[in-house]
Amino acid sequence: MSSFHVRSGRGPKGDVFSVSKTWLSVKLCFIILLFQAVTFRAAAVQNITGLQLHIREQDVVMDNGILQVTLSKPEGMVTGIQYNGVDNLLEILNEDSNRGYWDLVWDAPEIKRKKGEFDRMETTNFTVIVETENQIELSFTRMWDPSLEGKVVPLNIDKRFVMLRNSPGFYSYGIYEHLKDWPAFDLANTRIVFKLRKDKFHYMAMSDNRQRYMPLPDDRTAERGQPLAYPEAVLLVDPVEPEFKGEVDDKYQYSIENKDNRVHGWISTVTDPPMGFWQITPSEEFKSGGPFKQCLTSHVGPITLAIFHSTHYSGADLILHFGPNEPWKKVFGPVFIHLNSLVNGGDPLKRLWEDAKQQMEVEVQSWPYDFPASKDFLPSDQRGSVSGRLLVHDRYICDEDLPGNGTLVGLAAPGDVGSWQFECKGYQFWTKADEKGYFSITGIRPGTYNLFAYVPGLIGDYRYDAEVTISPGSDKDVGTLVYEPPRSGPTLWEIGIPDRTAAEFFVPDPNPMYINKLYVNHTDRFRQYGLWERYADLYPHNDMVYTVGVSDYRKDFFFAQVTRKTDNNTYQGSTWQIKFELDIVDKNNTYKLRIALATAHVSDLQVRINDLRASNPHFSTGLIGNDNTIARHGIHGLYRLYNVDVPGVQLVEGNNTIFLTRTWSTSPFQGIMYDYIRLEGPPSSKGNNLGFSSK
Repeated sequence: MSSFHVRSGRGPKGDVFSVSKTWLSVKLCFIILLFQAVTFRAAAVQNITGLQLHIREQDVVMDNGILQVTLSKPEGMVTGIQYNGVDNLLEILNEDSNRGYWDLVWDAPEIKRKKGEFDRMETTNFTVIVETENQIELSFTRMWDPSLEGKVVPLNIDKRFVMLRNSPGFYSYGIYEHLKDWPAFDLANTRIVFKLRKDKFHYMAMSDNRQRYMPLPDDRTAERGQPLAYPEAVLLVDPVEPEFKGEVDDKYQYSIENKDNRVHGWISTVTDPPMGFWQITPSEEFKSGGPFKQCLTSHVGPITLAIFHSTHYSGADLILHFGPNEPWKKVFGPVFIHLNSLVNGGDPLKRLWEDAKQQMEVEVQSWPYDFPASKDFLPSDQRGSVSGRLLVHDRYICDEDLPGNGTLVGLAAPGDVGSWQFECKGYQFWTKADEKGYFSITGIRPGTYNLFAYVPGLIGDYRYDAEVTISPGSDKDVGTLVYEPPRSGPTLWEIGIPDRTAAEFFVPDPNPMYINKLYVNHTDRFRQYGLWERYADLYPHNDMVYTVGVSDYRKDFFFAQVTRKTDNNTYQGSTWQIKFELDIVDKNNTYKLRIALATAHVSDLQVRINDLRASNPHFSTGLIGNDNTIARHGIHGLYRLYNVDVPGVQLVEGNNTIFLTRTWSTSPFQGIMYDYIRLEGPPSSKGNNLGFSSK
């Protein structure tokens, strides 16, 4: 019988280990049954005897008999990956320093370059940390030199590469350190990049429903492609493969949230046998911005990224600012580069992807790893855990507390309610509560945190009042927590679903001249190019009017309030109207308008009640947002919630109109996306239909 092999893990000193976990045993049995007709050469290692390290004058090679990884010495660039008869999976047409590398973008506050300084993090020292028959760990370091202040980022950098015996891949992690007396600086982006051979890898996958054959990088050149509204978006006019003609290629169409960014990569069907190259992220604890932060994954090149920190879909709010006397150290990773190949039987696209997902599950279950040699990466016995239960109390929904089913509960650095989405310097640890609201977070690094939560279907954020201190081996039980979401009175009407996205609203069909075939009839139809231009097509003269009780937000509420291009190539703002009727108005009390935004980009949202001509708005957000979500085909960025008092004297019995005016209009990418809008009556009654008529 054919067999399916997966590396199950490693022991405390790098030896191949047999895990006595019931989960893993069941999982491996399931895998064997599922793939009994397929053999993956990646783990066919019965005759492999151990690891070898070859140190040469200008490079070093890690070899475990399955693959060989070559790194430049002392720069620490991945110059070659040999696997399954292919001398190098990385792009051999590129320079050695432009194949596999760590990089960052930084700036000095006193300089403030327009786009920051790009640093490929070439190191100056090479050290063998571990060399046994079961594990190799290499360190490439660069210590900061004060004489280079303003020219080199003030960080000590330690890039680690690890290879284990019988492992179909290798690991990499980095340690960044800023000492107390060092100068201030800003960090905008840091990541690992792998550029694969364009003659080998043509199929890209990042989820079950987001995978496809991809164009070549040649198709994006001036000879074959037409740049669109910004450089990342290119219309393929004369691609090498005619099947891609007329499509738009843009790397931002393949972004994904941290919580879902576990495995992505490429498949080669032109090699014999077919093979896959996968980037696996076993934990998001070291990533910035929490579970909803979006990052790039893989894109045309073929390129695969492991992004640890970026400002995408958030802007300057997520730039890491370090003061002149601020010590800091953080471990990014490890991430796993997994290679697999299909020897016989089945669809290679399906089988290699399924194997990559199974390997991802093994890596996730093995976190936190026990093999990294750096004392800065903490194994499980030096970490702690926290557990509890979260309930929800909203007296206008139910008199009793309801379980926080599906609640995302996490620990992040102490801060204000919702501050976790801006937190970048420390670590975050998240889990999902079960149907009864019980949660358990394990593998937490020692430190002091706030406990935060987001409950699907409710506005706002929860923060536990007391700080949570974790020590090695501790197991904290915070007991039963109760979240009371923002609420002043009964719901008179609501628009949308409070889920931090605009996905439920009307997303138009794209201009047929600018499509990505992957997203035709897809749940992520918002990822098509140029949807911001469709608003003016649908509303060429008058802005959107939404009538409560008549309109359907799924069909009648445009997903983004954007600018409209005029005939003289300028842009103008828009004013949306929400019309509703009230049978009774309590003039002596205050109503509450809740506006939850899914994203904003260089916009000011102004609210007026029943008087569009009022010189001063009833409420204004002021200029907010640098998320750039609209241009990057997202459906959300940073979450913002505004609670607006509406005096009863401003409402009338009968017809009422709320005017939502978005100002600041100098480009097509400015705008806002709404998550959810709700009008609440005064708190004097529990009746959900107080004073409201849907006639």
